[in-house]
Amino acid sequence: MIVIKFGGSSVSNSKNIERVLSIIKSKNTPCVVVVSAIGGVTNLLNESGVHAEKGKKSYLNKIDLIEEKHLIIIKKLLSGSIKESAINDMKKLISELKKILKGVFMIGERSIQTKDSILNFGELLSYQLLHSVAIQKNIDAKKKNTEELIVTYSEKKNLIFDYEKTKFLVKNYFKKNKFKFLIVPGFVSKNSKNKPSNLGRGGSDLTASLLANILDADKLEIWTDVSGMYTANPNLVKNAKVIPEISYSEAMELSHFGAKVIYPPTIQPSTKKNIPITIKNTFFPNEKGTVISKKKTKESIVRGISHIENISLLTLEGSGMIGVPGYSQKLLSVLSQNNINVIMITQASSEHSICIGINSSDVELAKNKINERFLLEIKSNLINKVKIEKNKSIIALVGDKMKNRQGISGKMFLTLGNNNINVKAISQ
Repeated sequence: MIVIKFGGSSVSNSKNIERVLSIIKSKNTPCVVVVSAIGGVTNLLNESGVHAEKGKKSYLNKIDLIEEKHLIIIKKLLSGSIKESAINDMKKLISELKKILKGVFMIGERSIQTKDSILNFGELLSYQLLHSVAIQKNIDAKKKNTEELIVTYSEKKNLIFDYEKTKFLVKNYFKKNKFKFLIVPGFVSKNSKNKPSNLGRGGSDLTASLLANILDADKLEIWTDVSGMYTANPNLVKNAKVIPEISYSEAMELSHFGAKVIYPPTIQPSTKKNIPITIKNTFFPNEKGTVISKKKTKESIVRGISHIENISLLTLEGSGMIGVPGYSQKLLSVLSQNNINVIMITQASSEHSICIGINSSDVELAKNKINERFLLEIKSNLINKVKIEKNKSIIALVGDKMKNRQGISGKMFLTLGNNNINVKAISQ
């Protein structure tokens, strides 16, 4: 068995959906097909919620656009009773969505659960549509809503998937149901109270990886609009090349530092079962793509260069920090309690300062909360107010073999220095 995931761009219109079905039909082994929302729909759903919360009736226009996107595909690819059934299924979901948004419009508020419910409609609409087209094309496919299979729970305001409950539900369903192709929505789930939730950013990839793990799949395929992981961002570096093979750890590092082709949480379930992940291009299916596995290649020392823009550097420093334990823990606790993600951290050997890199969108909240938490130490002149440096970027050089090879760091810093690029903080 294999698990295949298709991203939003892969199902964005009728022509692309036909490409997807052609790829599915080429498989000669049972497949679980995980599908994202049609390209652009998730943004429209989020915008509709924002408009409804602000009391703007324009939220209805957003829903009309979503309905139109799906209706165009239905009319292009379906006919007869299958077309009629697909339209009815779509209108039923659109009606449910409008009811939720009307409630948001009337009370002027969206709870976290309501936000999740609204966003889930993108995947629920797309997987039903893909299944209808598969039936029209005489593909032996079944469908299953993963809201009934994947369970989440809350921990410190974060939503985490419940592996054991999910495993029980998935195993039980697959034990009772046989299929050649099973089409499911990515991203969606339910919480411990049986209410809609979702897996967040990169949720469809994570759905696919979780299912691959639980079902002991032979491999996981992620189909997107690029031909794999590149040695650098091909939009910025003209001679960037596709990486044919890469280890789990290298792929996680590259994705953590900005390579958006796959999200770090997606890789973790596959590493536990040593399931290879292949990144493929829906629009150029014959290209080999990138294989992510435990195998460490004998090729280049540096596997890739990645970067994150819009970073702010926060520095906490003061003579009162020297030799006094607990400052790092206290600083990181403040950020954790306010759901601020730390992308990079480095500390001076003298313990005189700590630098952290965070997204610039979180910088004002971080500054205020840190100064508030360390108010007593600041008033006592033990430490200074947190220093903020905006408009920075993190550049990451990634490779398993770098740790055993001398001169790599020196070569990197020499290159930066020769191009008048100043390094503000280093973490290895």
